[in-house]
Amino acid sequence: MNSILFDIQKTVSKYADIISKVSGVDVEVVDSGLYRVAGTGIFRNKVNQHMAEEGHVYNQVLRTGERKIVYNPGQDSVCQTCPSKDFCQEKIEISMPVRLKQQIIGVIGIVGSTQAQKDRILSDETLYLDLLEQIADFIASKAKQVQKLREKDSFIDVLNYTMAHIEQGVLILDEENVVTTASPVAKKQLDIEDIQGKRVTVTYTGDHLENQSEFRLNVEGKEFLVMGYLSPQIQALENCAKVLVFRNAQEVHNKYYKMTTTVHPSACENIIGSSPKTLQLKKEILKVAQSKSTVLITGESGTGKEMVATAIWNASKGKKGRFVAINCAAIPETLLESELFGYVKGAFTGADPNGRIGKFELANDGMIFLDEIGDMPLFLQSKLLRVLQERKLARIGSNQIIPLNIRVIAATNKDLKEMIQQKKFREDLYYRLNVIPLTIPPLRERREDIEELAIFFAKRYATLFEKQFWKISESAMQKLKSYHWEGNVRELENVIEFMVNMMGEDGILGEETMPRDFQEKIVDTPAQVTVFPRNDTITPLKILESAEIQKALAHFGDTTQGKKEAAKHLGISLATLYRKLEQTD
Repeated sequence: MNSILFDIQKTVSKYADIISKVSGVDVEVVDSGLYRVAGTGIFRNKVNQHMAEEGHVYNQVLRTGERKIVYNPGQDSVCQTCPSKDFCQEKIEISMPVRLKQQIIGVIGIVGSTQAQKDRILSDETLYLDLLEQIADFIASKAKQVQKLREKDSFIDVLNYTMAHIEQGVLILDEENVVTTASPVAKKQLDIEDIQGKRVTVTYTGDHLENQSEFRLNVEGKEFLVMGYLSPQIQALENCAKVLVFRNAQEVHNKYYKMTTTVHPSACENIIGSSPKTLQLKKEILKVAQSKSTVLITGESGTGKEMVATAIWNASKGKKGRFVAINCAAIPETLLESELFGYVKGAFTGADPNGRIGKFELANDGMIFLDEIGDMPLFLQSKLLRVLQERKLARIGSNQIIPLNIRVIAATNKDLKEMIQQKKFREDLYYRLNVIPLTIPPLRERREDIEELAIFFAKRYATLFEKQFWKISESAMQKLKSYHWEGNVRELENVIEFMVNMMGEDGILGEETMPRDFQEKIVDTPAQVTVFPRNDTITPLKILESAEIQKALAHFGDTTQGKKEAAKHLGISLATLYRKLEQTD
């Protein structure tokens, strides 16, 4: 008995009494389940009872939706299945459906039990039918109100449940932009527990990115940047002019960062090696980490510039912020600007229609690592310089200015000074980046680290390939130490990975496991004693060194490539060669 008519039983009973008094006959009202909702006279004590066995006429009305007048109860065709048809005491019966939209929710029945009552009804049948139809409409109207209240309560229950469980914040605002409802997530993201009842100013910034619109919220002087959707009024709710579904912009950035980052942070103590140059590098990293100044890391390819950058971040006070890395050489020139600074919906032809967050914005309040900065095109260098100077940026296609609190670390394996002379790199940008220079020595200048690195990589790949590693043979280790390592640590790692793949069951990495082309390039350096002829004249080492440098340059040429070859054969880095040339000058 949970039908809608039972929800308005008092109203239904009142209308049944009115009909009874006007018509002078007994009245009953049943719901769609054939439960008696209201009754007068002989039906008064039978309210709330089920009348399935008696309601043959009502069944037909519920099924057809048409009113039914039975002039001769017990003899009408609809009465033939009624068990009381042979001794029915009724003289006339009128059944009127109660309709709520397209649904029949009940029936009003009036019953004349005497001939006088029947005559009275028949004398003005139209009046009685109009009265019943009007009362049916009144009952339906009241039922409609209750149904709306039911729907509203149900909607609010669902909305409250949803708001309590979704990950996004939800604010429901009235016409005056006062918060009428706030989800727990909204309170948490805005860090305002008592936001309900407060006035909120919602301003669209004009930017649309990551498939969401960007808004500025102002609550009692506090400003928040959020990403989400502003929906129009929900008709089922009062005091609901608009609904804001959002995430704090920082939350959006965190989610995007987790989806896109490929960086594995490394601590300074995880840098393998105990040579004097490596120990000095570690000391410099710890010192540099305490600063907020821009760092320029230089070193040959494969020396571990990104590892050093992440070590700086990991040792800094700002490591709670994000570390965002981008390789300027790995992204086409046409896309690099949008990757760095981001863009909004419709910024340019071919752009993602949802817009995109740029690396600088993603790294805000953290650190950005610009690897291979020497490969950045000139047109973009000027924009980067402006961003570094002003510490703010605008996304492509946007007029909104985003302030930046960010530390920049750049890295390159190129000679930026020479690039400046060749007009391939801006001098002003170089000095903006080179606030704290940090040089990583090549592996051949710190050969003491080779053994530690080789064993470290051997253990790593043995574990990865599920093999048992015992040791690296002395002869193999000697060859590793004798190699020039043009690719530095990266090349050493690749060689060790190959050797572990070729390693036998004895767990020894011997010469036979080494790559063939690697062995062909090895220059054996056995210990030899050189006997010099006696000579009273001793030439200073600086002059001998300068002479050998000039000899190498004369042989390979004074071009950049020639200098690289000269440095290679002299056994020094290109940076060291340039430094010695400057000392000579």
